[in-house]
Amino acid sequence: MATASTRLVEYLTGLSEIKIAPVLLRHAAMAVLDNVGCGLYGSRQQWGRIVTDFVLSESGQGRATLYGSAQSVPPARAAFANGTSTHGFELDDIVQGALTHPGAVVVSAALAAAEQHRASGPRLLLGVIAGYEMMARLGLALGAEHNNRGYHTTGIAGPIAAAVGAGIVSNLTTDELLAAIGIACSTASGIKAFTQGTGGMVKRMHAGHAAEAGVVACELARRGFSGPREGIDGRYGLLEVIGGSDTRPDALDHDLGKSFAITQIWVKAYPCCGLIHSTSHALESLKAEHRLSPAQVEQIRICTGKRAVAQNGDPDPREPMAAQYSLQYCAGVAIAKDARDPEAYAQEHLFDPAVRQVAARTHLEVDAAMDALFPAHFAARVVVKTTDGRTLERTVIDPKGTPADPLSFDEVAAKFARLAAPVKEPQAIERVRTAARELVSAPTLDAFSGSLREGNLRSAEAAPAMQAA
Repeated sequence: MATASTRLVEYLTGLSEIKIAPVLLRHAAMAVLDNVGCGLYGSRQQWGRIVTDFVLSESGQGRATLYGSAQSVPPARAAFANGTSTHGFELDDIVQGALTHPGAVVVSAALAAAEQHRASGPRLLLGVIAGYEMMARLGLALGAEHNNRGYHTTGIAGPIAAAVGAGIVSNLTTDELLAAIGIACSTASGIKAFTQGTGGMVKRMHAGHAAEAGVVACELARRGFSGPREGIDGRYGLLEVIGGSDTRPDALDHDLGKSFAITQIWVKAYPCCGLIHSTSHALESLKAEHRLSPAQVEQIRICTGKRAVAQNGDPDPREPMAAQYSLQYCAGVAIAKDARDPEAYAQEHLFDPAVRQVAARTHLEVDAAMDALFPAHFAARVVVKTTDGRTLERTVIDPKGTPADPLSFDEVAAKFARLAAPVKEPQAIERVRTAARELVSAPTLDAFSGSLREGNLRSAEAAPAMQAA
């Protein structure tokens, strides 16, 4: 008997890169460029270096690109390393309302599989479109209760979305893809212990593991390995076992084809947890408008949702991930530095006196109006009291980068250039940007893959690991 999940998979496998709207392909090409930029930046962080070194140490054979390296590797391992690097610095995109980061998982898996199976540019983009659709719909179907209990939705929905992206670019049949999804459901995992205490590096690996799991599931299914057809919404399926009382199975196939998730992506402008972006946007705009300096700030009140106050209230973060999840620290960065600069969260910059001064003067409170907008909007009202007696206030419902205030392709290309600059030569950066735009009609991935492997400032094989974070 067909279920909502099997109807969704049948629909996605029926899509064609020839017939799909060109605007969707352009959105997918932008998503590829954005996530590759995030991955290149993440590849130079210690967690990115660790997984890259691990993959290279295995000396595996394959056609897939490893970010920051000229060496190709097996697709599953490329997906693991690239997914970890892409999710490595709170820069990758979000499906608003579904509590997921699709690109780190889907782009990493689809690109690795596409390179291995010699797919065309449009076929890669079709896999990205389909993977994002699954990630968004499954995130909505899972609801929010599981996330509030401590599951990380990207790690839960990710393997299934990765299997869809990888399966479509490698031309799995519907039955094979259903088998791959059934396999992937048993690999769904990830808890949010990273938000407390030291945090560690493991959050980044949730995306890498998910991307790898999806690629492996597809390769097993191609060889005849079977899985439950209703692994998502059947008895003891993902929704029943991990989802809570607010699961929405109907979200899986509701209004199929009327709109696509790829056009509604939140492309991050700020390198921090998405729940903090409205605060960063508000303070960035107040700072620019009133030329605020740290010395002028007497107090900042951040009035936001209860989840942000509970999850993002660490007043003294000691490592990058904790800082990127701290409203107080991010407020300090927005006033004392550049809110969009990921280097402000590097370990060596975490104790900047000006940032810490502002953070210490920042207070959090739950605002009922802002809280009522969650999870569709991560809203905040920010009130700044200055040392000369002024009270400055700004409310941001949808920050820069969200579908309500999106980044253009040119803005994404500029973000890519900033993120890739520590890793690639300027000419190589431009080659990647050009090749990404041309994916919509490229008969092969040769130009794009070649641009990713060329022009590294220091090859991944020779680069030293960064200091512990």
